Amino acid sequence: MREIRKYEVFKKSHKLALDVYRVTATFPQMEVYGLAAQTRRAAYSIPMNLAEGSAREGAKEFAQFVNIAIGSCEELRYQLFLAKDLSYIGEKDYRLLEQGYESIKRMLTQLYKKLRTANS
Repeated sequence: MREIRKYEVFKKSHKLALDVYRVTATFPQMEVYGLAAQTRRAAYSIPMNLAEGSAREGAKEFAQFVNIAIGSCEELRYQLFLAKDLSYIGEKDYRLLEQGYESIKRMLTQLYKKLRTANS
């Protein structure tokens, strides 16, 4: 079993989830069960899928969970974009969250390719 908390991509995705929780706490009340909840879910889905996948036996199974985390990362990216355009997130917070997304997406993609190559 892999120790996922030692992976840099896990650390960064956990931090991003915490940042998303902080930012979504300021969303309008009407979004508590809407965009705020969906954005939080997408954010914590990234490290959760890494954690679950890391407990799997082989690289192929882990790769499947990394792929799901990539999908959650893209979902989060759109939700942040929408929140910015709705003026729920300021430009500064949006840029910081977008930078976090870009770094994590790059790392997830590299990890996915590495795991897929291990299966070949």
